[in-house]
Amino acid sequence: MFHGWSLKARFSALTALLLLTHCSEGQSQVIGSLQPIVAEVGDDVILPCHLEPPVDAISTAVEWIRPDLKPKHVHVWRAGQDLLVSQNPSYKGRTSVSINKPKHGDIFLKLSKVKLSDRGTYRCFIPIFDRESTVHLVIRVVSSPVITLTWWEKGRPLLECESKGWYPEPEVFWLDGEGNLLSAGPPETVRGPDDLYTVSSRVTVEKSDSFTCRVQQNNINQTRETRIHVQDDLFVVQANSAVRIIICLAVCFMSVAAVVFVVWKWGQNKADKTEQQKAEIKTFHDVELQLLMEGQRDGKWTLTEEMKHVDMKMAKLDKAFERNEDELQHVQQVITTLTDQKKDLKNQRETLNSLLQEVNTQLKESEKRLNEEPKVDKERKKAKRKKTNEDLKSRKAEHEELLQNTEELLETTEDMIIKMTEGKGTLEKDKERINKQLKETKKQREEIQRKLSESKKKEEKHDQLSKDAE
Repeated sequence: MFHGWSLKARFSALTALLLLTHCSEGQSQVIGSLQPIVAEVGDDVILPCHLEPPVDAISTAVEWIRPDLKPKHVHVWRAGQDLLVSQNPSYKGRTSVSINKPKHGDIFLKLSKVKLSDRGTYRCFIPIFDRESTVHLVIRVVSSPVITLTWWEKGRPLLECESKGWYPEPEVFWLDGEGNLLSAGPPETVRGPDDLYTVSSRVTVEKSDSFTCRVQQNNINQTRETRIHVQDDLFVVQANSAVRIIICLAVCFMSVAAVVFVVWKWGQNKADKTEQQKAEIKTFHDVELQLLMEGQRDGKWTLTEEMKHVDMKMAKLDKAFERNEDELQHVQQVITTLTDQKKDLKNQRETLNSLLQEVNTQLKESEKRLNEEPKVDKERKKAKRKKTNEDLKSRKAEHEELLQNTEELLETTEDMIIKMTEGKGTLEKDKERINKQLKETKKQREEIQRKLSESKKKEEKHDQLSKDAE
């Protein structure tokens, strides 16, 4: 059967035949690990692979592979020697197969200086048995969260928790001093180019207490947390968010009132200017009538009289154009002021709606806790919750009133913007009309000027002929 084979080849084949016979008789299996192997970056880790029943594996072959890689081989061991020609470059110099207990069926893979990219499923394949086992390697990276107390969020302390450099992706929670879960906004998760996760969460607090930010990853059974204590004196700075809003609304109201006064004054001035324009037009028509009567008396207008008439008309149009420009500029300034005021009021409305929504949520939670509070040995705590409930109702009423005032002020501002925009449109039409009249009058003046020039030349020529005749 082995005729022509080398001694080493005969020995390997005989060993393989014996192992196959043993496996067939004893139903040998390749066993890995049912539980994930967890390691941290930089650690050395052992990935188990065992033949059961135990078989002397020193002369056989084992292939450690990762199917998701190209090339897929992590380490190849055959007949007591490492064969690393087809090894994936990322594992170079970091792998070895255990040689301590190969006779007992152990063919562990030792992986040194673990990297985050090493995470994945590894297969321990025994070609001679055509059997394999799998081991899932989980790389964990954890860090403690950091809590910062930032400036006020709607009049209350805002706590922000951030924890950088996690793998796998963790969860983040807020707890009060009694260990109760707090209602916080949705956490933010960012995955960096290094595949590590950064998580952050914010929560606003209502009272002095100890607050804990907990970051945990259940798959790797890791939890990190940080605690902060919020002092009573921090809430003194809060004052009352409604007071600040009232002040803001008062400023808005005064601004709108000032604009209303300016608009009224502009209307008065416009009325005065209208009367002035009527007087100027009357004077203009009187002069024009006088010139017309003189023209009728003489039978015609002289070119000089026509020029005088056109110059007066141009002066009138220039003055009207200048006045129109001033009024347009003034109206645009008022519209800009009102538009800015409208934007501020909309922002104020949005803030009030947000505050009102948050107060409603807190009120529901407060009423729920108040109804669920046990009566036995909890009277003091229940009274405190009842007081909180009353404060929330009072705050809700304040926000609703302020919101209504904001809506009314916003409506007034929008009406004024509409009226001023309409006035601007009328002025722009007047400007276009005046400009058109100016152009026509200038052409008329140029034509008269040309005729005057020709008339003067004719007179000079006539005078010269008369002299020559004499």
